[in-house]
Formats: sequence, structure tokens, C-alpha cells
Amino acid sequence: MGKVKEQVGFIGIGLMGAPMTFRLLGAGYPVNVWNRSAEKVKPVTRAGAVVMEGIAEVTVGSDVILLSLSDTAAVEEVVFGPGGIAKNGSKNKIVVDFSSIEPNATRRFAGKLYDRCGMHWVDSPVSGGVAGAEQGTLVMMLGGDTADIQRIEPILAPLSQRVTRMGEIGSGQVTKICNQMIVSCNAMVIAEMIALAKRSGVDAEKIPAALAGGFADSKPLQILGPEMASETFEPVKWRIKTLLKDLNMAVDLSRSQGKAAPMSGLAAQLMQIHAGNGFLDQDPSTLVRLYTPAKEPD
Repeated sequence: MGKVKEQVGFIGIGLMGAPMTFRLLGAGYPVNVWNRSAEKVKPVTRAGAVVMEGIAEVTVGSDVILLSLSDTAAVEEVVFGPGGIAKNGSKNKIVVDFSSIEPNATRRFAGKLYDRCGMHWVDSPVSGGVAGAEQGTLVMMLGGDTADIQRIEPILAPLSQRVTRMGEIGSGQVTKICNQMIVSCNAMVIAEMIALAKRSGVDAEKIPAALAGGFADSKPLQILGPEMASETFEPVKWRIKTLLKDLNMAVDLSRSQGKAAPMSGLAAQLMQIHAGNGFLDQDPSTLVRLYTPAKEPD
């Protein structure tokens, strides 16, 4: 007889949370779900997830509670708000936070949760986007106790191609910030480059294929380059506001250490301008519009 799978709770059934839940269900895990917008849980419920009335019910009925939320404030509310995890948790349960939030807040939340109810915390932000979540090829960077990470590795297996412990609690979040510094600055220069190529008479849609395998190649180039060149901005796979949040965290973290992050800071400023032009909830492929404004109708 195989080992009984732990009961999983998943809070935050959005762009990333929904496909991750499908993967867990496909791997045979029983999954309790809750989302602030009830409409978003319907597809995963049809696939076998059990929708719960609230966070308290997810916490009581689950061994490992997974979070995929928008920002630091959302995580704090779910964990410590009325009817939240802290008020309903108990020893031998673990919170695994896939969200990208402030490292210092992560450390503070983890300590406070343990003091309140004895629950452990692993920060496990991810990289790979919606496609990675759908295909189970996410890259996960973890912060937390080695024993806790070993316990949750079977749950992470159907979601990821690689799981790496980066250090103590908060280390995963710092690593994700480093990841986003590279991704965001890369996206910004790809947009600038595509616009330059188009103005110069180059068939910009061929650039990703032409540069494939060279030093300039990257996943952002292969994904964003064709979309920027053809101005194909939908479907939205990830959002400007996510990159902007993470860039601002990079700048804040560097500032707290008495250092500067000038390239990330400039990228954040440019992205803020773009967000202010109505693109906050749009795909990063729209960054090309910073350099090639939409044509006025005749």
C-alpha cells in the first residue's frame, strides 16, 4: 500500500494557482481550495478540488497550506486576518508561500505564525510563468528548515522541474527578487530593441529566431520578442504590476542595505510610467508601447 498523500489546501486560485491546483489533482492529491473571488474556483472544483467556505476551513482541513497571492498585504491578511490561518492553525501543519513578497515581512510572518499556533513556514516563490505552472516545469527557490522542505518535496514535485533550498526563511524571496531584476530589465531592453529594429526597417519578428542560441538569447526574448514585434498582447500571461512590485522590492531591499540598484531603479521608473498609461494589468509584451506609441486613428 502506498503512502497516504497529505491533504493540501490552496488559497489563491488565480493565473498561477489554478494550473498548479490542476497539477496537484492530477498527481492524486486531495486539494481544498478557497479564493476571494468564488467564480475562479469553479474550474478546479469541476476537476475534483473541494471548495471551502473560508480560510479557517482550509486551514483546519489541510496538512499543508499553499498560498499564491498578489502581494505582501494579501499574504498578511490571509494569515493573520479575522478567520485566518493563524487563528485556526496547529502544530505539524506548514504554510508554503508561492507568492513574491518582501523578505523581511516573510521572516516576520513566519516567526509570528509559529508563536501563535506552532505552524512552520516555507517561502517558495516560483519562476516560469503560467506556462510553467501548466506544464509542471516551474523553478522553485525555497527558504526554510531543511526538514520542512523535505516533507513538502513530494507536493512540489508535480509542479516543478527544480526545487532549490536557498537558505533560511526569507532566502527564497531574496532569490526571487534577484530573478525578477534580471527578467524585468531584460524585458525592458527587449522592448527598446524591438522598437529600434522596426524603426530601422528590420523584420523584427525574425530577431528571436536569428539570435537563438547566441549570447543575446533568453526565454524572455523568445517569448516577448515575437509578441512585441507583432503587437500581440493577449492573452495576458503575467502582468506589468507584478514586475513593478518586484522591481520596487529590489530597490527597497538594496536601499535597506545602504546600496543602490540603479538599473533596476530605472526599469522601475519606466515601468511605472507605462503602468500609469493604463497598462498596469496588461502583459509585459505591451512594454514595446513605451517606444512605439499606438497610432492615432485616421
